[in-house]
Amino acid sequence: MFQGPISSSLSSLKGLIELDISSNNLSGEIPNFLVSFGSLLYLNISFNNFEGMIPIEGVFKNASAIFVEGNNKLCGGTPELRLPRCNSKTSIKRSADTLKLKFAILFSIFGVILVVSFLFILWFRRKREQTKATCAENPLSMLSMSYQSILKATGGLSPENLVGFGSFGSVYKGIFEESGVVIAIKVLNLLSHGASRSFMAECEALKNIRHRNLVKVLTAISGVDYQGNDFKALVYEFMQNGSLEDWLHPSVGMNVVQEAPKSLNFFQRLNVAIDVGCALEYLQHHCETPVVHCDLKPSNVLLDDEMVGHVGDFGLAKFIASDLQNNTSSLSSSLGLRGTVGYAPPEYGLGSNATTYGDVYSYGILLLEMFTGKRPTDEMFTENLNLHYFVKTALPDRVAEITDPILLQESFNESSRNVNRLLWGLNSIFEIGVACSFELPTERMNMANVVAKLCFIRDNLLPTRSLRTRGTNIILSEVI
Repeated sequence: MFQGPISSSLSSLKGLIELDISSNNLSGEIPNFLVSFGSLLYLNISFNNFEGMIPIEGVFKNASAIFVEGNNKLCGGTPELRLPRCNSKTSIKRSADTLKLKFAILFSIFGVILVVSFLFILWFRRKREQTKATCAENPLSMLSMSYQSILKATGGLSPENLVGFGSFGSVYKGIFEESGVVIAIKVLNLLSHGASRSFMAECEALKNIRHRNLVKVLTAISGVDYQGNDFKALVYEFMQNGSLEDWLHPSVGMNVVQEAPKSLNFFQRLNVAIDVGCALEYLQHHCETPVVHCDLKPSNVLLDDEMVGHVGDFGLAKFIASDLQNNTSSLSSSLGLRGTVGYAPPEYGLGSNATTYGDVYSYGILLLEMFTGKRPTDEMFTENLNLHYFVKTALPDRVAEITDPILLQESFNESSRNVNRLLWGLNSIFEIGVACSFELPTERMNMANVVAKLCFIRDNLLPTRSLRTRGTNIILSEVI
């Protein structure tokens, strides 16, 4: 007694094997979902009022599996059913229904693509705006560098633009005429033994580390020059005030008429010492794998236009595995001396592995040099006397004798109370430098403690609320 079209709810019976709905009053077209029933082996729709074209796919391909007699308005199907041909109107209707279904599917897919494309365009525009904003803040981020652009920026690597040189290459000042951006370009001398390895070490060290007191590398260039020779260079942000070396030991031939002699006061030196200490603390304690610089010295500490210190030149840098960090006694005959004489720790001279203790030693020597004004390679240090023992034997009563005379001249017009406070600060700083440069690696201070103690000294010497202007260290006293 069923009547009307077959309910679409039957389409969920995917595993149907037999369906017999014969001898009812069902009407309408044979639904297409019956074609998709892969398990259907027997279909009997005879003696109903179905109409339209019989499919020729699925179970309808097997004429012996279907029974359709008694439906006078059916047509088409396989030839074995011997039904009349469908007229063009029926075929067109069936084709139109099929096309409608296909178009519906296509439009749905097209709609999804449009929505995804629209969302992607919005994301891309937002990303581009963020990039523009970043480039507006830092125009260096969009520099596209090549051998040709470096030649143009440096006047063909002109000697007039040479600002420094080291064991593995020379550093040039470069200016991009279009944007006026100033950069520093370290061109490797690939004929020098170890230059290529130094290039790879610096790229590896700087690609994943970011800190305000580390020189920022903008890009690395590896290609060929006009003669077909290998060319490698590293591009950095330009440090306006040069290296700490230039300020501690200014050139004798400086033209004092055109340019005032370089000199750092006590607080400028202390601020730079804290900057370098913060950089080492980051490398040793806050990187996923501790990084050892291996060549810390004044020429590798650069000062920006606000006299903020930045550690640079990671050409000898090493990554320290956790199992090697405390193994200071293991020898490596192929390692040789890492670093610069006077700043390299004594254990490196014996072939020991590079560790963070080595950088602490170099920092201690650097700190002593900054406040005594004497290089560790000064000709006065002969036989068993070195900068470490020179300072150690003078503490605590003869601090004034070992202090850079420039620092003492600043205090001549100060009250005796301020002079005593200055001498206390110098004594405390020298004690830290000595503790960092002990001969035994494990006796040296931890860099986190070094930074904390130096900040404590600065805060105690500046008891009033202050505005720290890096170039001049102006103190603004205020009654609290």
